[in-house]
Amino acid sequence: MSTAILTGQPVPGSSLEGDLRSLGYDVRVAADTADAETLLAQVPGDQRVAVVDARFVGHLHALRLGLTDPRFPLAAIPGAVTAQSAGRQALTRAMARENSAGGGTAVAVDSLADRIVTALDHDGTDVHRPELGSLVAAVPADPQARNEARQAVAAVDDEAVRLKSAVKSRDGFFTTFCISPYSRYIARWCARRGLTPNQVTTASLITALIAAGCAATGTRGGFVAAGVLLIASFVLDCTDGQLARYSLQYSTLGAWLDATFDRAKEYAYYAGLALGAARGGDDVWALALGAMILQTCRHVVDFSFNEANHDATANTSPTAALSDKLDSVGWTVWVRRMIVLPIGERWAMIAVLTAVTTPRITFYVLLVGCAFAATYTTAGRVLRSLTRKARRTDRAAQALADLADSGPLAQSLAGVFKNAASRLPGIAAPAVALLGGLVLLGLAAQPGFGGPSAVVGAVVYAVTSALAVARPLKGALDWLVPPFFRAAEYGVVLLLAAKAEVNGALPAAFGLVAAVAYHHYDTVYRIRGNAGAPPAWLVRAIGGHEGRTLLVTVLAAVLSASQFSVALTVLAVAVALVVLVESIRFWVSSGAPAVHDEGEPA
Repeated sequence: MSTAILTGQPVPGSSLEGDLRSLGYDVRVAADTADAETLLAQVPGDQRVAVVDARFVGHLHALRLGLTDPRFPLAAIPGAVTAQSAGRQALTRAMARENSAGGGTAVAVDSLADRIVTALDHDGTDVHRPELGSLVAAVPADPQARNEARQAVAAVDDEAVRLKSAVKSRDGFFTTFCISPYSRYIARWCARRGLTPNQVTTASLITALIAAGCAATGTRGGFVAAGVLLIASFVLDCTDGQLARYSLQYSTLGAWLDATFDRAKEYAYYAGLALGAARGGDDVWALALGAMILQTCRHVVDFSFNEANHDATANTSPTAALSDKLDSVGWTVWVRRMIVLPIGERWAMIAVLTAVTTPRITFYVLLVGCAFAATYTTAGRVLRSLTRKARRTDRAAQALADLADSGPLAQSLAGVFKNAASRLPGIAAPAVALLGGLVLLGLAAQPGFGGPSAVVGAVVYAVTSALAVARPLKGALDWLVPPFFRAAEYGVVLLLAAKAEVNGALPAAFGLVAAVAYHHYDTVYRIRGNAGAPPAWLVRAIGGHEGRTLLVTVLAAVLSASQFSVALTVLAVAVALVVLVESIRFWVSSGAPAVHDEGEPA
């Protein structure tokens, strides 16, 4: 249980103690700074503790924002400061300094909490200060100021503020105007009944899986039901984040569940559409796999670009300045958000097309829309990178190296190429990665199934992949290296499975790419949660991107088409088991701090 230490002269009629208890705090009253320091020492080190001025006047939600957010070791609002276990040592030092400086004087003279925050700032300690907006949080110095503060509290509806803040400040058009106006009330309903964001996330997943099952029936009624349920799943998907913001229930596990379930829902739905089409005699598995590959590569572009520029210094770009200027014109903001086909617009489009057309048409429109969105966003980011004068950090280079997912073969060859790579021009890494991918796909696309051409392409790809990562990825366009690797690996699986022309090959390829893509998404979410990349043994166990690519091409060369289909299935199951078991083990037992990553709307 959390503990709140009240300092200063109590105010008759104040609701502060009751408000703190409603937020889960055990309230203790200190007579002076020495007593406050004693009470602080008595609180177990693994518990949250807050120091609050007894004269505090403000909204309950201001207290909630300042004292209950699990993401920050130290946080403060006027008249109150709180510390989790990670920030307790800093809080204790600041408290001891104030006690020594004040000589045990009664703390009614001014706010001890505010003096502690000043001391923390002086030490260079990071203290989170939530944006309160119209919410009131103050320590009035006299009765007149207290009355004015109380009037200010009464003039603002903190529940309305709380509901508004539950919605993302930046989201897509469909989500902002068609979902959030009512989903925030669903979030409040869930909060009042004790439901957690993770439970709502799970409900969204189940709804989407049912939608995929309806699509798999191949009937018009099933397609209509699938479209309706997909929208319902998206409503719940919005609700879980809004519930987290409304009730400040953030966690690393919750952020991971929300992100990975989004991918699982969408790709499961693609599979459901492909199964439904097959029942009607139309094989669209290649389109379903192509849609999944395109969407995954879009996400990798987002992730890589953001990580490359996460902490870049001297971050200036005329292209970025132009983008900011366009954002100042209201209608252009929504147009630019819609044309990138974020998740809200994308799922709404898929749901409507499922209900009124066929799976084949749905995938055609999806592929065209996503291809245009990918071209638009990637071109803009390339322009920003070329016109940006920035020095990328070691952290950014390491993140890109982790996203590259190089296996033992590429890492060994990278050591050999290290000296040669250091003499290549700055554009070399993405250029070599792109060249290797094109050679691989070009040779794999040669007529006929089997033969050595794809294997030769995979060997060339492994060598070029090693050369691309042989030096730190700090170049202007080095963030393109992971997306090029993803496109090459996933693309060769699609090509070889399509050329096999046997039942089950493309569904098996879909499963293999889904399993590998999960591993790549898991890597992203670990990096975003400041939890580091997956363990090296996991990358070695599943071969790295170049190792898996070489294995798949060798299997296609030495096996018959039907045997190749079985081998893809076995490989998909093996990779899925290894990455899922390790991922679930990590996230369930992870000691990583609570996070809430808004991420990209895509």
